[in-house]
Amino acid sequence: MSLIAVVQQVFDRPPLPFDANRQSLKAWAKYCLQDKGFKVVYAQNADFAIETSTGEKAYFKVGTQAEDFDSSLLDAKVGWIVVNESGQHAIVIPPQS
Repeated sequence: MSLIAVVQQVFDRPPLPFDANRQSLKAWAKYCLQDKGFKVVYAQNADFAIETSTGEKAYFKVGTQAEDFDSSLLDAKVGWIVVNESGQHAIVIPPQS
């Protein structure tokens, strides 16, 4: 199973819904991933990166459907985690490369 598919499973049923009054979107996404055992590390040109056991990194930015999210924001090396307004679900968009 690909890394993107596993990350999508995390956000299909996150450990807690996103609540803008309690945490930032970036902090919520990092918490959800760390809660499921992912190693989340700093990334200079993204919100964070997920490091695999082989040392590879997958870079991600987070956003909401309310933002002006379109294909012009896509980066060849950075994927997106796009959270719906209810905070109960997110779509993982893989990097284009």
